[in-house]
Amino acid sequence: MEDQNYILFEAYLANELPKEEVAEFENRLKTDAEFSQAFNTYKELSAFLQHEFENEETSAAFKTNLKKISSEHFSKNTVAEEMVKPKARKLNFYKYAIAACVVLLFGIFMFNQFSTPTYSDYNDYGAISLSVRGENDALLKKAETAFNNKNFAEAEAGFAKLLNSDSNNTELKLYRAISNIELNHFETADGLLEEIRSGNSAYKNKATWYLALSKLKQKETEACLEILQTLPEDADDFNRAQKLMDKLD
Repeated sequence: MEDQNYILFEAYLANELPKEEVAEFENRLKTDAEFSQAFNTYKELSAFLQHEFENEETSAAFKTNLKKISSEHFSKNTVAEEMVKPKARKLNFYKYAIAACVVLLFGIFMFNQFSTPTYSDYNDYGAISLSVRGENDALLKKAETAFNNKNFAEAEAGFAKLLNSDSNNTELKLYRAISNIELNHFETADGLLEEIRSGNSAYKNKATWYLALSKLKQKETEACLEILQTLPEDADDFNRAQKLMDKLD
């Protein structure tokens, strides 16, 4: 969507278009789906920003910065030229600032919608709290703290030691696998996750999700998609998996 359209949107909303241009504009809304969608998005964001401007005293510094942002943005396009033409109907500062903000926000929104997903978009696991294990309490706490502090090398070493004496502990295997993904030790991570997802523990679906993320980090898109497709609808990460698949397709 060209930036000129956003100035046209503002002129229409401000009732500044001649009658013949209004008719042309409204006809385009009916026949051009992309134009109509962009207009609706602009109108909603513009209404929000207008409300903010009207209900908050704007400092001189903020005005200066915003005007600079908007002028820099429009100077890269033909919009600035259009705005100085007599028929372009100059916008006052607030309308101009709102138009600039909406263009920038819309651009950010479109970028986020269509940018290629990466592992870092999804490795937002929260702090873990592991169960008490008796004689290994100190080591368990150390590994847990290291993981929560994103010290994954220390966490991995701790989980590996704990598994030496508790080899069937699926929870520890899962967090050791995640630590290894973070360390780019994919062979170890994927082996642990495959073992968990092939079993029937409560961590089966979580292991499937993280195995898919491991493949995503390795840029193995097809493998990532195939794994994501195996997540059942009752999995905690099912909805996130569906959205990730949509972005990868």
